Amino acid sequence: MSHHFISDLHLSEDTPALCQLFANTLRQWQGQIDSLFILGDLFEYWVGDDDDSAFLNEMLAAMQQFSRHTPLYVMHGNRDFLLGDGFALRSGAVLLADPYLLEAYGRSYLLSHGDALCTADTAYQQFRTISRNPAWQAAMLARPLAERHAIAAQARMQSEAAKLQQGLSAITDVSDDAVMQLLAQHHWPTLIHGHTHRPATHLHQQGSQQAERWVIRDWHGSSGGYLRLDASGLTALPLG
Repeated sequence: MSHHFISDLHLSEDTPALCQLFANTLRQWQGQIDSLFILGDLFEYWVGDDDDSAFLNEMLAAMQQFSRHTPLYVMHGNRDFLLGDGFALRSGAVLLADPYLLEAYGRSYLLSHGDALCTADTAYQQFRTISRNPAWQAAMLARPLAERHAIAAQARMQSEAAKLQQGLSAITDVSDDAVMQLLAQHHWPTLIHGHTHRPATHLHQQGSQQAERWVIRDWHGSSGGYLRLDASGLTALPLG
C-alpha cells in the first residue's frame, strides 16, 4: 500500500482529456492505496461551493465514490482557494491546512501547494494575503454566481497573459530563503509541493541539517504525474 500525491490538474470544462484521466485514475486507485493527497489547483478556478455545473457535479461525484473506499485529502491552491465545507461534503474530501505535516513510515513529510514560497512575486503575495482574508472571501461569495464566473474568467485571462510574458522565470519559482525557513520551522522534513510546474527533486542543506524537496509534476494535455510514497520512500511516476 502507498500514499499518492497529485497537484496542478487545473481541471475545467475545457480540459476533457484531463478530466477523463482524473476519473480513470480515481477508479484505478480506489481501494488500492492508503490515501490520495491533492495538493492544490485541482480546478482551473473555483468560484464557490454553490456552483452546480454539470462538469463539477461529474468530477465531485467521482471523488465522492473514491472517498467511500479510500481517504481523500485536498489542499487549497492559488486557483481554487475558495473551496469550502460544501465542496468537502460533495466530494467526500478532507480539506487540509497549508502546510500540513504527514507522518508516514517513520518519517516526516511536509505538504504544501507551494505558492506561499514564491516570495519574489510580490504582487501575487499581496493578492494571496487579501484573498485569504475571511471578510474578502465572504464579500466575493456574496456576489451572484454569474458575476463570480466572469471575474474568474478575467483573472484566468490575465494569468495566461502573465505566463506568456514571464515564462518559467525566477519570479515564478520558490525562493530558497522561504524554503529554508519553512524546513527549519518544521525540523527539516521532506517537503512535497506543486504550483511551480517544475517537477524535480532538490536537496536543501544548512550546516548539519538537510532535507529533500520534491516538486509534483503538473497535468496538461492528456497526461500528468504523481508521487508515490511507500516504505521504500518517494517515487515520481507518470500518468496517461
